[in-house]
Amino acid sequence: MLMSVINSIFNLLRFNKRNWKAVVLCVFAATVFWFFNALNKSYTANITFPLAFDYRQEGYVPVRALPDKIRINVTGIGWNLFRRSIGVKVPPLVIPLERPTEVKKIVGGALPALFANQLDGFQINFVLTDTLYIAIEPRSTRYLTLKVDAPSILFREGYGITSEATVTPDSILIEGPLGLIRNLSEPFYIKISERNIDEDFSDDVELKFVNDELVGRRSKTVAVKFGVDKMITHKDSIQLVLKHLPGNVHPMIEEGTVACEFAIPERYASKYNRDSVRAIIDFKHIRRGETKFLPEISGLPPYTRVVRNDSIRLKF
Repeated sequence: MLMSVINSIFNLLRFNKRNWKAVVLCVFAATVFWFFNALNKSYTANITFPLAFDYRQEGYVPVRALPDKIRINVTGIGWNLFRRSIGVKVPPLVIPLERPTEVKKIVGGALPALFANQLDGFQINFVLTDTLYIAIEPRSTRYLTLKVDAPSILFREGYGITSEATVTPDSILIEGPLGLIRNLSEPFYIKISERNIDEDFSDDVELKFVNDELVGRRSKTVAVKFGVDKMITHKDSIQLVLKHLPGNVHPMIEEGTVACEFAIPERYASKYNRDSVRAIIDFKHIRRGETKFLPEISGLPPYTRVVRNDSIRLKF
């Protein structure tokens, strides 16, 4: 009994190839008919649209990236919504900015009036994006003098700079937002990123600014050169010299010399002459009374660095 029922079912489903093709074509035709019929109806959906701003770009520059999309709830024919959903390219919605620097934000509620004539085939119900934030400044240019930030150079222990650091070119024309360009220091100091430098330096160094991507310039590197040498440590007692001493004043000084320690470039070591070196106390910069003062050391060989020198106790 069971077998006969199963056989009957198989007999009903038994088609030749022609019958199967006909069934598939019928199903396909019905699907296409349903699909096209559905696309002719109106639907409501949340759609993301590309966004653009219309302003005089040669005269202004964004301080931060402008919004490039906006989400809107719209009603439209299914065909239009389907076209959007499969990524068919559509022109962006344009927001005109007659005075770009005065507009800091645009609330979503103000946008439907701007887009009403730009969305053919769609009815705007409301804007889902709450607020568009905008930061645009006038475009500005200026020449900027360049120098090497010598104190920040990281030498190998026991080495130091032995020449003026040169930059080629020594100035550049930069372009960008007015506020950023105006606030850059003059001169602008270039930092050397290389570490443990122990030989003469000659290399291209990258120029890096705050908000670097906003600063336009012809080249992003400059050539930097400076001499480097091994530094020899030398300790000595240096004679004190008093300058601009007020009349009828006899200051009390504990010692007539001051102990110093120098780092002298090896190539200039032979130029060191103890009798030519002085520890100067300039009374123009000292108030009456008792105080400690750090003398200024003069007469040293080129690019010699004072590692340590003692302060002097004064009373006058």
